Amino acid sequence: MFKKILSLSLALLMVLGCLAAFASCKGTTKRLGESAELLPRKTITSEVTVPADFKIGLITLHDENSTYDKNFIDAFKATATAMGIPAENAIIKTGINEDESCYQAAQDLVAKGCNIIFADSFGHEDYMIQAARENPSVQFCHATGTKAHTEGLSNYQNAFAAIYEGRYLAGIVAGMKLNEMIESGKITAEQAVMGYVGAFTYAEVVSGLTSFYLGAKSVCPSVTMKVRYTGSWYNPTLEQEAAVALIENDKCVLISQHADSLGAPNACQKAGVPNVSYNGSTYSAGKDTWLVSSAINWAPYFQYIIEQTVKGEDIATDWTGTIANNSVVLSGLNQDVVAKGTKEAIEAAIAQFKAGTLKVFATNTFTKDGVAVTTYTVENQEVISDGAFNESDFRSAPYFDIKIDGIEYKNTRFKDENS
Repeated sequence: MFKKILSLSLALLMVLGCLAAFASCKGTTKRLGESAELLPRKTITSEVTVPADFKIGLITLHDENSTYDKNFIDAFKATATAMGIPAENAIIKTGINEDESCYQAAQDLVAKGCNIIFADSFGHEDYMIQAARENPSVQFCHATGTKAHTEGLSNYQNAFAAIYEGRYLAGIVAGMKLNEMIESGKITAEQAVMGYVGAFTYAEVVSGLTSFYLGAKSVCPSVTMKVRYTGSWYNPTLEQEAAVALIENDKCVLISQHADSLGAPNACQKAGVPNVSYNGSTYSAGKDTWLVSSAINWAPYFQYIIEQTVKGEDIATDWTGTIANNSVVLSGLNQDVVAKGTKEAIEAAIAQFKAGTLKVFATNTFTKDGVAVTTYTVENQEVISDGAFNESDFRSAPYFDIKIDGIEYKNTRFKDENS
């Protein structure tokens, strides 16, 4: 009898243990994590043999704490390694302000024997031009600049990429998420308001935020967007404050950015608001909120400049990277947060970009003050033709600066105009 009671007791304990385990696991879903990259960075290969004494230099505004500068630094190092340039011949100067210190950094790189000198920030341009004039045997290559096509220097070039295509794709991800929120009853169609943290009022930023908005609008017609500027490329505090203001004051339900810290992603993670980042995945900082990230892959440009210089061949005055040459990349998707069908929607749009049938700034997709924009001039050149505003047509740096309907700018001089 005792053995029977003991046996029944043990069986009961096992049942209770299983029930407890089931209760602790109930409602717990295993994370799917980040998917494979949708537009991955390809392996760098080159048939050009770089001389053993060949040197390259890079001037960056901040260091690797800035997502923007880290993106440049990583591509610079990867290209140097792939092309057989030893680390000591690939010199990086970080934390170089947009002032005379850029000229001094460039001159120091010349003195160290660099054959090519790159700089990554808009405000570096005049100082790079000054150094280029004084050192005609060295190639000076400036990302995001606008003056190479008018300066007429054979050793000074500008470069950018069609990142508006990447931002448009990221916008589709955002729009799909808004649709999911509407369909689930979390928000109404009228409450589909996105927020955008911008650095400066430059055309580069306006082009990017507009393309992001148009991508979202292509799948979520009711979407609107509000923008807050910080007046800085990299300021974690200001970027977080701008994101919080967009969420709390402006009632934005999804946030993106053209600013270089984790300020906005961190604010979104804390508030539980979906986030689209820039210059690389921020999944680790926002596993519950981050959706996707677009970025420029600078490796194809670094490789192009090095190869042309080694071969002694001409370099394009304005070089524009595209999806086709792997200069526009897209991270994986946060499979735990993105809406169902997002991957398929992105793949369809990528195919259209590659086929040339999708135009980010098609003039039938936006208006200004309620009127279609059918003509627009930049530097005395007409930039609208064949039903689209042609970004990257006559220079590599963005020049789309039209403030279209559907986007509200909360501040333009880095102070809240409603305060």
